[in-house]
Amino acid sequence: MPLQASFVTPFIANYGRRYPWVRGLELLLAYEAVARMKAQAHWHTDVLTGWAPGTVVGYFATTWDTPISIQILPHGLTVGFSKRF
Repeated sequence: MPLQASFVTPFIANYGRRYPWVRGLELLLAYEAVARMKAQAHWHTDVLTGWAPGTVVGYFATTWDTPISIQILPHGLTVGFSKRF
């Protein structure tokens, strides 16, 4: 769920004002969430806790001016950012 949300959100952030129908892509995420719950593959809390971070990551990846990378490694976490002087 977070992968799909982070994939769809940049399209909505970039084209949502110009083309309002693009916001309907969120309906795909809602459909997938309902389908996962009906198939008893996930609880509603799993779906919501996947949807929210995916949307936040997708939004900030699109609108934030400073590039940042976060990597989850087997024995730790790496956070980095890029700045040109």
